[in-house]
Order: sequence, then C-alpha cells, then structure tokens
Amino acid sequence: MQTPTPPRTPHWSVGDVTIHRVDEIPLPPETGPWLLPTATPDVTAQHAWLHPDFAGDGGVLHLDSHTFALTVGTLRVLVDTGIGNGKTRANPAWHDLRTDYLRRLTDAGFPPDTVDLVVLTHLHTDHVGWNTREEDGTWVPTFPRARYVTSRAEREFWTGHDMDEPRRQMFRDSVHPIEEAGLLDLVDIPAEGAEVAPGVRLVPTPGHTPGHIAVRIGSDGESAVITGDLLHHPVQLPHPHIGSCVDIDPEQAEATRSALLASLAGTETLLLGTHFPDPTAGRVVSDGDTYRLAPVPPTRA
Repeated sequence: MQTPTPPRTPHWSVGDVTIHRVDEIPLPPETGPWLLPTATPDVTAQHAWLHPDFAGDGGVLHLDSHTFALTVGTLRVLVDTGIGNGKTRANPAWHDLRTDYLRRLTDAGFPPDTVDLVVLTHLHTDHVGWNTREEDGTWVPTFPRARYVTSRAEREFWTGHDMDEPRRQMFRDSVHPIEEAGLLDLVDIPAEGAEVAPGVRLVPTPGHTPGHIAVRIGSDGESAVITGDLLHHPVQLPHPHIGSCVDIDPEQAEATRSALLASLAGTETLLLGTHFPDPTAGRVVSDGDTYRLAPVPPTRA
C-alpha cells in the first residue's frame, strides 16, 4: 500500500527567509472564555472580519497551539516549543498529549537533532513543552545540539516567584533538564532588542510576563514579528485592552500591545500569532480609530 504524501507545511516568505508553521493541536472551544474572558460573543460580533476563520458560531474564539521554524543562513531556528507530549498538566487540554508534532517538524525540514537555536518567548507551560521528551523514564532535551535562549528577566522572575505545584512540575520536566544540560542561555534584552542570529532580533514585550519577548525577523528589506503571548487572538487588535487571565501585569500588557500595533499599522511587516488559527498571519491595518488584521494566508505548495 502506498503511503500518502504528507501535506506541505504552511509557510510564508520574508525576504530570503521561509517561516514554517508547525502545528501541534487546535485548542478546545472553552479555551477562549477562560483565556480572554472579556472577549465575549457581543464583542466578536462587532467585527465581521473575524468570521469564520478567527471566530465561529456564537462568537467562539478559535485558538491553536503551534510553533514557527525558519532557517537563517545555515542556522535552523525554532520559536517556542508548544505543549509537549506525555506531560502531567493541570489543564485537561494539555495533559498527557500524544501528538505527531515531531513528525510535522521533521516534515518541515527540521529534524530535532538539526535544530541550532530555540527561542523561548517566555516560560509558560504551552511554550516550553517540547523543550524535552521522555527517554527511558527521564526528561531529556529534544534538541540536543541547540542553544535554547530566553530573556534573563524572564528566568530571574520565575526564580523568585512563589510557584504553585503545576508550574513547579512544568519547570521540573521542561526547563530544569535543559538547564542541567547546559543548553539554556539567558540574554539581556535592551529596549532596542538583541540580535541572536543574523536578522533574528528578540524584542522586549513585557506584561504577559515580566521578561516576555517577541521575535522580529528581517531579510532583504522585509520583516515579520512573531508575537508569543503579547497577542493571543486577533480580537485584541481592535480591543488591545482585552487581556489574558494569566497576564502578570495587565496594564503593562495592554500598553505593550498598543505600542506594537501602532508601530506596525500601515506597514508591510507580517504579524504571526503564536495562537492565531489558520490563516495565522497578516498585516495590521487601521480601522477607524482601532486596528484589524488583513490576513496573509500561508503557502502550502
């Protein structure tokens, strides 16, 4: 029996760089009301452009878990690592997953042992899960050749934070093993950002967490921004005051969102949402005194 050819990984071109979206799982419908409680059906109904891709019947928000992979020169770069497989999690939607994420990553041209750089926008459970995988009952680095990077402010915040047991468990299985292997590098992120690879700049975007970063990619005069959790859903473009229930500093998160959207409005910079469902990317355009996303669907051929 002939094995069917897997579909091509969705991707976008930014100059000479191709950014691949590597899917993990769609998040269940109850995620939206929990994560963005003020993004009610009445709010989403105000914006026809959200339907049907970003919101469904009854105003249900569509949200995904995926990561982004790209090659810069000879470096293979992964931005965030999703939820991961086989992990004990308090959130039922994240608990003990068994996805084929690593196959999808490999199909995109990024076998785990070829990844050179893993950028972690922040140290939340659904962004660090594939940092490790289980091997003979032990959590080991999934990307053994990679340099894992995050902001120093992010790691130092959690070091001094009174974490509950689920978060301590996440650090035990997904952060401590890469630290113990000597693979985690902490980077000081000044206001202008820090370049960690040619054309890959980490930009401070605090609020969701104190050391949260977005990732700006530039090549041949074109640019893109990968949001991390600065933005969870396109409904936050017209309503930057809509925050996440897990924002550490909601006021700062709103200010950071508003500043980024203002800087991108009317430009050709591609915005790629770490939890935005398909089509995932677009350009920020002015819409009266607010903003909307003009989608740029991925290439699949």
